[in-house]
Amino acid sequence: MSVAVAGRGALDTLGAWQRDLVAVRHALHANPELGFDEHFTAGLVARELARYGVDEVHRGIGRTGLVAVVRGRSTHSARTIGLRADMDALPMREDNDFAHRSRKDGAMHGCGHDGHVAMLLGAARYLSARRDFDGTAHLIFQPGEEGHAGALAMIDDGLFERFPCDAVYAMHNWPALPAGTIAIQPGPIMAAADRVTITITGRGGHGAHPYLTVDPVLVAAHVITAAQSIVARNVSPIDSAVVSLCSVQAGHPGAMSVIPHEAQLVGTVRTFRPQTQDLVESRLRALVESIAAGFGARAEVFYERLYPATVNSRREAEFGALVAEELAGPAHVLRELEPSMGAEDFAFMLRERPGAYFRLGQGSGDGTPMLHSSRYDFNDAILPLGAALFARLAERAMPP
Repeated sequence: MSVAVAGRGALDTLGAWQRDLVAVRHALHANPELGFDEHFTAGLVARELARYGVDEVHRGIGRTGLVAVVRGRSTHSARTIGLRADMDALPMREDNDFAHRSRKDGAMHGCGHDGHVAMLLGAARYLSARRDFDGTAHLIFQPGEEGHAGALAMIDDGLFERFPCDAVYAMHNWPALPAGTIAIQPGPIMAAADRVTITITGRGGHGAHPYLTVDPVLVAAHVITAAQSIVARNVSPIDSAVVSLCSVQAGHPGAMSVIPHEAQLVGTVRTFRPQTQDLVESRLRALVESIAAGFGARAEVFYERLYPATVNSRREAEFGALVAEELAGPAHVLRELEPSMGAEDFAFMLRERPGAYFRLGQGSGDGTPMLHSSRYDFNDAILPLGAALFARLAERAMPP
């Protein structure tokens, strides 16, 4: 059987199960849970996996994570693969009014992780039913992607020692791409995300007598402006970096004549290369400290490296592109797509194992709401394609 025919068979089978996939996805969407609180989600996933007849289900990995084990008809090759879906929701209110909208005020699946889970469950069902591969598939249901580093928590809990993976793959829906389009490329695809907290300490006093103070608000203003020179005057134009100071806290709005003694700035730095990350951190520290000193103030920079860049290994990205073309057709696979300055904690897994991260188009061309919008909803039409992509990655990486 040709790979194209096998791919079409996977799509047809999963298409026939679409109603079941949608039901699971809607149940997850209506019951969103934040990072490391995915108890309903983990329970639903475990029940579905048991119903599909996977070989093993392991819970409590990285606190609320799960791993399902599906063995092929043979495991003589000792080959393994990891397939990952994130499970958590966002701390935001949903403004949709359809029947499966969030039942929890302040929690919403605004990033489509409900769809990712449903797709990996579809792949689990398909692989368990067919088992047309020689090796072992590890299906990783990860908690806490939205700022909680759940991937790192699973790794620290022995993920890859307990469940070996020759390579690991994940995907994320992408409203900016048409539904049915798959994008993948070697190298960086998502940026590293760092958090910067700058505390400026001056000398407070009366707003009518600023000459008796060291005004941290004035220092903060100069820091905000000067920080924009770091990328413009230090980073090569063929490289990429972003410095955004997004929050300013100083004084009290009701105290119009009080110059505070302290101001705090919080922001983010995004880069693709470790060398650029080092450069931006070094220049930011030097700039902030020198500006503060020039005004007679003190400044402290707390720089946290949260998520590394998401970097696809070349062999796995090229393999992933071939599998995607088998399912969607070459015309619907993008092998060159501008990397996003957003971040993704699947980066931690790619730092430990070779692998690749896909973007799965879900846009309908009618102003589809972007990720993290209160009007966002996952496009159910792409569930069979995403599930088939997961399943065929396993079958083709571990042929019988």
